[in-house]
Amino acid sequence: MVEHGDIRVVHRGGSKINFREPVITNDSKFLLCASGECVKVFSTSTEECVHDLRGHTDLVTGVIIKPSNHLQAYSCSADGTVRLWDFTDGILIKTYVIGHPIYSIHASASHEGVVFVVTSMHADKRPDLLQLVAVHLPRSGDQMVEARELSAVLSDVSSNPLAIVFGRGGEYIASTKGLKLEVYLFRKQKAYSFFLKEDNKKGRRNTFTCVACHPKDDCIATGHEDGKIRLWRNFNQKKEYTYSTLHWHHSAVSSLCFTPEGTNLLSGGIESVLVQWRYNQEDQREFLPRLGAAITHITVSPDGSLFFTSHSDNKITIIQSCLKVSAAIQGLVKGESVTTDLMMDPRSKSLVLNGKPGHLQFYSLQRDKLLYNLDVVQQEYIHESGLQQFEVVKAAFDASGNWLATVEERKQKGAEVELNLKLWEFDEQTQSFVLNTTISAPHEAQITGMCFCHSTDNQTTMLVSTSKDGHFKAWQLDAQAHTEAADERPSWSCDFVGAYHSLVPECCCFSADGSLLAVSFQEVVTVWSTASWELLTTLSQPPKAIRNLCFGRLSCSKYLLGTTGNNLLCCWNLLTCSLEWSTSMDVSLLLADPISENMAAFCRQAGSTDLFVFKPSEPRPLFSQKAVCPGKVTRAIFAPREEMLESCEESSQWLNRSQLYFLTQHMDLMTFTTKVEEDRLMASSKQLVIDDSVAMTPFYLLLGKHRQQDSGDAQSGISTERTPLPQGSVAIKELLQTPAHVLPSTSFLCSMFVQSLLISVTEPREENKATEEEMESEKEEEDSEEEMESGTTRPEQAPLGRHAAESAAPALTKAQVRELRRVKKLDRSWFAGLLDS
Repeated sequence: MVEHGDIRVVHRGGSKINFREPVITNDSKFLLCASGECVKVFSTSTEECVHDLRGHTDLVTGVIIKPSNHLQAYSCSADGTVRLWDFTDGILIKTYVIGHPIYSIHASASHEGVVFVVTSMHADKRPDLLQLVAVHLPRSGDQMVEARELSAVLSDVSSNPLAIVFGRGGEYIASTKGLKLEVYLFRKQKAYSFFLKEDNKKGRRNTFTCVACHPKDDCIATGHEDGKIRLWRNFNQKKEYTYSTLHWHHSAVSSLCFTPEGTNLLSGGIESVLVQWRYNQEDQREFLPRLGAAITHITVSPDGSLFFTSHSDNKITIIQSCLKVSAAIQGLVKGESVTTDLMMDPRSKSLVLNGKPGHLQFYSLQRDKLLYNLDVVQQEYIHESGLQQFEVVKAAFDASGNWLATVEERKQKGAEVELNLKLWEFDEQTQSFVLNTTISAPHEAQITGMCFCHSTDNQTTMLVSTSKDGHFKAWQLDAQAHTEAADERPSWSCDFVGAYHSLVPECCCFSADGSLLAVSFQEVVTVWSTASWELLTTLSQPPKAIRNLCFGRLSCSKYLLGTTGNNLLCCWNLLTCSLEWSTSMDVSLLLADPISENMAAFCRQAGSTDLFVFKPSEPRPLFSQKAVCPGKVTRAIFAPREEMLESCEESSQWLNRSQLYFLTQHMDLMTFTTKVEEDRLMASSKQLVIDDSVAMTPFYLLLGKHRQQDSGDAQSGISTERTPLPQGSVAIKELLQTPAHVLPSTSFLCSMFVQSLLISVTEPREENKATEEEMESEKEEEDSEEEMESGTTRPEQAPLGRHAAESAAPALTKAQVRELRRVKKLDRSWFAGLLDS
């Protein structure tokens, strides 16, 4: 088993956009977010992703706008580098190598050429022993330089960027950690520390959670775990400091932010409510409730017109200063756990899994954007701890994507589990799934597995579910539904109920052609015929339960693989009904690539997870990599590629047609990428140049495609006459940009507006007239030449007397005639003016 260095594990689609505080540009047009190993640039007007700033090789931990140039931004990463970007064009300008993992980055306009980073300067690089370091960025023409001039500012600081902030334009910096507030004054080169007791009188914790500084006054606002906000003053005199207390939040305050003028203080927490406090009038406050999820970060645009809140469900909400929600940027919803499998919607090619409580989310991996949510439970979710509510625990698609099956359950203390099996049909008109059938209590106990028959040859659609009640059931779409009237909807019914010696079934799987169904009953694997529901054979194992079952694909469809509780991976040959091979490994997840013979096995080993990619027919794995992530991997999927890679190396050919995604125990969506794919992404990002005022929307992409086609037609020699469009005029701009209450009456503007739309055609008409005259004269000459050649003359044109002598003169050519006409039409007024003078 060989590890291959050309394949890396990266954050690709669905990365967190709420990991760090979003950054707003000075013109409020763009929003920068740290997302996995890249920085995403969103348009605030269209909510579309404009750029992916790629270059870091590890998790991006912070983004800030460069104080001296509002068109550039710094980003820091755990790879130990600080990178400078031109985010409007998506270009990497310079890389500064620090050499230590960086947890956050800060900057101030009063400290030019210096950035402040939180890093570990110790050899053991412990995350609990961090310090704030001033990094003097060297001025060099090289694209990659090493920053060697480092100076420590504060020691024992927090890795949370919300715990460190500049105050009063960079005159001081405030840092919080645990129960300590530390203020460093740059002029005095002195730090003051303030401590709180661990608990207050009511037993609530006083631990600091966040900090914010007033932009103009010497005032520091701190948030605490008990929901209180403290306003600190006179902190430059340690013995004379004072603080006042604000309290509305019933739980920890997660974020604080002052508006640019300092007139308001914004706070948020788990209540999903944005609170606006009037500065020096704290009894006056306003609320924006029901934002959907807990607030993790709050940011204000430089002009104070927009507020931005990050939420725990991986969402950024754009709010107007009047506390009205204007838009939202939704990433892949990250919950505490994923109870469904990772699935691919055959129609939209989107990733489907648990989203908001009671919902399924459809997420586009190509666009890295949430498409929509499907409300499965169709009940209002109540945010209250300890309250048992319906949750989506299972879901499956059929091969065509026309049907979706979901299982929802609610557990109650001292009562049986409530179960609902729902069948959803795709509606072509609404382009979404519509509830078709609801089956209450499909089983008497909890459902352990569910799968569709993915064979396209079968005339009927079939679904199988297994339960802890000791039975598996086959649900079939009514065959009469195909012959009934078009206005009547098809229905589902139970076709077969199976069991085996009162054992509990754990998992089920259909063969590639749909003719066989494998169901595991503890340590026994049963194989059934789907045509007659006859038990064909049983495959016994040592006394440990089967955890995973998976059929081979394509040329390996004769193999059935399973994993057992005693750390065995077994492969059976269904033609001989015997064990083909087995190996000892603790497999936590086994899955097959639907478009190839490849299979992937995630194995637990020493607190981390290893990956093995293999074919059931070959003993040697195609690819193996140790410690792809810490902890256990329980959800993964092969996603077909839109464009096939052309990798020549044998170790990475398994990624040519499909891409493997998996979820870590921290709910991070990871994938495997090759060097060829990374080079292609970097090349495409360098070629992409977008105007500052134009966001990369789907309409813009479509328009650009047509423009490229038009330019291609022009280069190929295809020319078409186009009517010139009216050019933008001052009148139109004034009409559209002037406020309505200061505009004159419509009757006054009408004539001016219509005249501005008219196209000036004076010169083209003169040119056309001259051209027509030349064509008429040429036609006359051609007619006269034809008459002369034919020898026929008209009586009125016969040469007589003086005219006969003129006719004997040599005739002029066509070119000479045209030249004479052009000279005749010349404007000689300038010559007359000279004579008069």
